[in-house]
Amino acid sequence: MGEAEIFHERQRLELCAIHALNNVLQEQVFTKETADEICKRLAPQCVVNPHRSLFGTGNYDVNVIMAALQSRGLAAVWWDRRRSVDSLRVDRVLGFILNVPSRVSLGMVSLPLRRRHWLAVRQVSGPYYNLDSKLKGPVCIGGEVELRNFLCEQISQEPCEMLLVVSREVEEDGSWLTPE
Repeated sequence: MGEAEIFHERQRLELCAIHALNNVLQEQVFTKETADEICKRLAPQCVVNPHRSLFGTGNYDVNVIMAALQSRGLAAVWWDRRRSVDSLRVDRVLGFILNVPSRVSLGMVSLPLRRRHWLAVRQVSGPYYNLDSKLKGPVCIGGEVELRNFLCEQISQEPCEMLLVVSREVEEDGSWLTPE
């Protein structure tokens, strides 16, 4: 499978959570409308929904990502960054969704503000790919060794968080982690 055949949504508005979900699933499953519906279900009584941007442009939180994955029979396991990525059973993980610091820019000017950005990583026909919606296209990371190096580099940057996207069975039996 060539890079042209890898599903990759590009960044639009503040919809990086939706793009990360679709990129990790390798198909367009979620839209702004489906994410907004999830937000309403998570906080039905709220006038101002705490799970998205006040302006309705996206900026969805981790609860929306977790509920979206659950709706597809999947689970998100929060990675404890104190663990070594060597203890991770990547063969049991469908993909990774990372929440990384991101610079704010106005045109060509980078502002001294920090935002948060969701991005996806997953294996497609052999190699692992960085499917960050801010990239022009998928970027090949390589094999398992390169993946572990990439993940180590990402989670070493404060404040980066990582979710493992796994089946419900893998979540329940904990087989995403190498037994000690």
